Amino acid sequence: MTPDAAKSRNLPETRHMLAAVLHQLGQPPRYEDFPDPVPQNTDELLLHVRAASIKSIDKLRAGGTHYASYTKLPVVVGIDGVGDLEDGTRVYAQGLTGMIGEKALIHKDRYVVLPSGLDDSIAATLPNAGMGAAMALLSRAELRKGETVLINGATGVVGRLAVQLAKHYGASTVIATGRNPRSLDQLTALGADEVLSLEQEEDAVIKRLKEIHHHSPIHIVIDYLWGRPAELILQSLKGSGAFTPRVRMVTVGSMAGENITLPSGILRSSAIELLGSGIGSLSEAEMAYFNGQVLPEMFQLAAAGQLQVATEKAGLKDIERVWNKEVGSGKRLVITI
Repeated sequence: MTPDAAKSRNLPETRHMLAAVLHQLGQPPRYEDFPDPVPQNTDELLLHVRAASIKSIDKLRAGGTHYASYTKLPVVVGIDGVGDLEDGTRVYAQGLTGMIGEKALIHKDRYVVLPSGLDDSIAATLPNAGMGAAMALLSRAELRKGETVLINGATGVVGRLAVQLAKHYGASTVIATGRNPRSLDQLTALGADEVLSLEQEEDAVIKRLKEIHHHSPIHIVIDYLWGRPAELILQSLKGSGAFTPRVRMVTVGSMAGENITLPSGILRSSAIELLGSGIGSLSEAEMAYFNGQVLPEMFQLAAAGQLQVATEKAGLKDIERVWNKEVGSGKRLVITI
């Protein structure tokens, strides 16, 4: 209905915004007009969006392969982002409506005010990556100061952040593994004490990990790969009949495969604890801790230049073209509005 027709029938005029609109599961969203979101009660606030990152969960939901895939189409995509409240306060929030658009609705009690000087794209990237890094270290692995941490698959966005946070939270030694040579070289500048290429022969990987574990026991493994690389680590930690140190191995991702072969003898011969870190593994209190304390601290660290996050930016109008774009290793694609 046109604005003139609405007026002639005394109906409220529907205002529109530009947004990334999904019409069919499995297809990229389109850049087009979509009705403005309108608060329905006093718990909802209007957010003028500035930036939103494209994460794996965004693509999975839009692709129809996630348990929380969209069921009503068309819809604006994106689960979280950065924007301005009506009074001009700049915040990060998860959306009650899709966030990759000019406007979105958020809950009045569920946002984090951003420090000045923090880039919008970094602020849009940190929360999802921080959940996969900080909560794996603090909540699931229960990192203690002075412990040795192995980050398996450290060349991605979350792994790079985990290296930095492990040191920030008190790890004495951080070992990082990965396949991308250039990204591995960069990890030493981010705090890794040793990097180990997964491109070398498997026997060499196992030998080096055994040497490390013998001289300075590995207390925590944060794993973003699973699959064969996780099997190599577990083989390296296998005991030989003597007392072994406690090792907490936390799986966060499965970039190298969803399944592993785990011989019973590995668990019987060593003090390995296998854990997972994700939304389903965290309690309501732990989520409140993340949103109320962990995330604000990460924003402050990033604003002060003490956390490094690499991003690649694209405009909202380019959403259909960049939706499935492969960005560089260790970078997150952010849509600026």
